Amino acid sequence: MKFKFKSHVVVVLLLLLALGSSVVFAKEKVLIDADMVQLFDDGAAMIMLANAPNVELLGVCTVAGNTWVQEGTAYALRQLEIIGRTDIPVAIGAQYPLRAGRGETLALERELFGIGPSSYIGSWSRPEPESYLQLQSPPYGGYPVTQPVEQSAVDFIIDTVRANPGEVTILAIGPCTNIALAIRKDPGIVPLVKRIVYMGGAIDVPGNTTPAAEFNWWYDPEAAKMTVRAPWAEQLVVGLDVCEKTHFTIDEYHRLIASGTEVAKMFEALYGPRFEADPKRTSYVWDTIAAAVIIDPTLITEVETRWIDVNDEFGLDYGRSLGYKIQGPAGTQKADILFTIDEARFWDLMVDLLK
Repeated sequence: MKFKFKSHVVVVLLLLLALGSSVVFAKEKVLIDADMVQLFDDGAAMIMLANAPNVELLGVCTVAGNTWVQEGTAYALRQLEIIGRTDIPVAIGAQYPLRAGRGETLALERELFGIGPSSYIGSWSRPEPESYLQLQSPPYGGYPVTQPVEQSAVDFIIDTVRANPGEVTILAIGPCTNIALAIRKDPGIVPLVKRIVYMGGAIDVPGNTTPAAEFNWWYDPEAAKMTVRAPWAEQLVVGLDVCEKTHFTIDEYHRLIASGTEVAKMFEALYGPRFEADPKRTSYVWDTIAAAVIIDPTLITEVETRWIDVNDEFGLDYGRSLGYKIQGPAGTQKADILFTIDEARFWDLMVDLLK
């Protein structure tokens, strides 16, 4: 079933409610699970949620994907220091996907199954660091002073959900390894989660890492399948179907650096040389869209409900995401698939929160 949201109507209703002095709005409790990078895209999504006045960011769990978990941990800690939010805990998660020996056979897999529009393979493209304080190069501004919590990301997810039954939104913007392991260890947390929002999958469009698969779900298809098949109360998939419609250009870059804040200086240091080399360059901002629709659901203008699945058979379609318009195979669950957002309002929200 397809829905069209009239965002201006929803906004008016929310404003009317907010004017009532007796109305109290609770903050949205969010737990991030991410293969963290610096700024775009996981880092920017984290900063947006940490700065959003209507969100309580309960913690950040790191997982291998874009980066090795050691790199992602350093980047998460350092960026939280930059914005003055060292009160937000960071927990170290899974170092490798569920499939044993995936890294050793990756070259053959790429040869057999094909390479998509992007040759990007994330953490597999470089050696794994020994610790989050020993990277190939330090994070922007130097290594973090704050430390991750002693608890593993899997246990942190379980304990956070159980401490806040029916209240936690999980934002899964990396491979689903930590979440799948948490489900396996304590299946009872699934009905206690308010909803899960993914940046992952490519439902009606081709993949990017292979012709079939989007990167996050390609990195650990077994974990993605286990996670999307869990009977969550609500699932929202923010995949390539919507993410590849939105492009970061030099105009948005200039808006971001104009404030002169530490985050603006970080943008200038990391993205300035790229735009100087090619002022017409564009890039996607994947995870920030998933964060934005949590912060302001009225940004959603088109969404469809499908039965969702991920192909974990080791073959040409390994990692492909599937969205059935009719009842899917046994074990599949319903999910809302995001197709369109109000892009102008998205950029306004993102720029404001990153400044």
